[in-house]
Amino acid sequence: MDGNGLLTILTFFPLVGIVAIMLLKPLKRESDNLIRQVAIATAAITFIISAVVLVQFNPDQPSLQLIDKAEWIPTLGVTYFLAVDGLSVLFVMLTSFIALLAIIASWSQIQTQVKQYYVFMLLLEVGMTGVFLAQDLFLFYIFWEFTLIPMYFLIGIWGGERRVYASIKFFLYTMAGSLLMLLAILYLGLSNDTFSVPALVAGRDAFGALDVQRLLFLGFAIAFAIKVPIFPFHSWLPDAHTEAPTAGSIILAGILLKMGTYGFIRFNLPLFPEASDYFAPLIAVLAIIGIIYGAIVSFAQTDVKRLVAYSSVSHLGFVMLGIFSLNAVGLQGAILQGVNHGLSTGALFFLVGILYEQRHTRAMSAFGGVWRAIPLFTALSLIVVLSSMGLPGLNGFVGEFTILLGSMDATESLGSNAWIYTAFAASGVILAAIYLLWMFQRVFMGPLDNPENKKLRDVNRRELAIFLAFLLFIFWIGIYPNPYFEVMESSVERLVGSVGSAVMAMR
Repeated sequence: MDGNGLLTILTFFPLVGIVAIMLLKPLKRESDNLIRQVAIATAAITFIISAVVLVQFNPDQPSLQLIDKAEWIPTLGVTYFLAVDGLSVLFVMLTSFIALLAIIASWSQIQTQVKQYYVFMLLLEVGMTGVFLAQDLFLFYIFWEFTLIPMYFLIGIWGGERRVYASIKFFLYTMAGSLLMLLAILYLGLSNDTFSVPALVAGRDAFGALDVQRLLFLGFAIAFAIKVPIFPFHSWLPDAHTEAPTAGSIILAGILLKMGTYGFIRFNLPLFPEASDYFAPLIAVLAIIGIIYGAIVSFAQTDVKRLVAYSSVSHLGFVMLGIFSLNAVGLQGAILQGVNHGLSTGALFFLVGILYEQRHTRAMSAFGGVWRAIPLFTALSLIVVLSSMGLPGLNGFVGEFTILLGSMDATESLGSNAWIYTAFAASGVILAAIYLLWMFQRVFMGPLDNPENKKLRDVNRRELAIFLAFLLFIFWIGIYPNPYFEVMESSVERLVGSVGSAVMAMR
């Protein structure tokens, strides 16, 4: 195998924790706590390995780094090929970070079938990490589909009252879209005798006919659009988010949805540049509809978790607009906003989970005035809410501002009236402030007149540690985002240059 094996260790290390958990004998409470400790230790070591990857990563080098490559099925042109670059390294870090926090957050919330739960959580981490590192389409598809299985069981076994419906809907929606991507992958691989993404990008003239490119683009795009999700492919998301256990919602919002946006950046843009340019106005329109629709529907929700779920449709509309601005500023904003959404929305689901664990309801009408009972929790929640709505000085503002800047300058992809797209998208920032502050007002402010709310306890040390971990990056990105832009800059500029030259050659 080429390379030092670091990415292979990062991807598959959670399997070590799974083996350890499976070997533990079922002695109930003592064993359950030991299982939790093993799972947390495994996720923590995985996070440390990802930090080593980041340290070894050279941001000045735009090409793939830390390559692990070996022959796998040579007769089909399939290779075991893992690598990282500026487009993926932040998502790799986000995956290990969010997975660690989600596993810690599950300590008191999961009391049944504990062993199976943590096995599925660690399996999910393997799949998600593999998605962001795979550079062979066949290998990528295996990781992509593999993530469905643990999440299906996490929702279906440990979810809410309608968990079976939500898990089946999640599975069928994403599986159906993936079949179109599979057909496109098979066409690309078999017609070019390789599934290696760099090799396919280098030889894309072989499938450069516009009608072929556009069909292949749609095959990938529909699968990714369902995962993001882009309007009108979003209807699976609110049910999955609402019924999933808290950690499942954190991972779903924090990482799984980013697999869709990452797919557009990693595959659609470099493999099908002319088709990307052709469909950019359509996808930008759908993104803006999603931004406004998600915000308006969020305002109508009475369930606080469902409100946060619909807010994801709105926020990820910004990410898609940034991607299909097809310029360096927009793409960098999209990648950073993907990370921001994982942090802010993951933290929102975490705070909803804390309230639900104590009150066993998510109805906003059941709360009100809780700041009097839990002042520290309220203060932490306010910062998270403000970051989600894009307050300057917090992470959300940097990402949204950069995306709007990129879309304003997207005259090549969106036409001379690109500013119109920006103007409509900017309305989403205002709408986000309305529905998020309205939610905060109903849940936290007002009189404390419900006796049940007076019994609420404030955050414990474990919950405070998780909140502070989220807030560290919320403030860091909001105040000093430059290190994040530097990590991705050279890779993004290389991608934009490649897409731009291909589009100009066709015009």
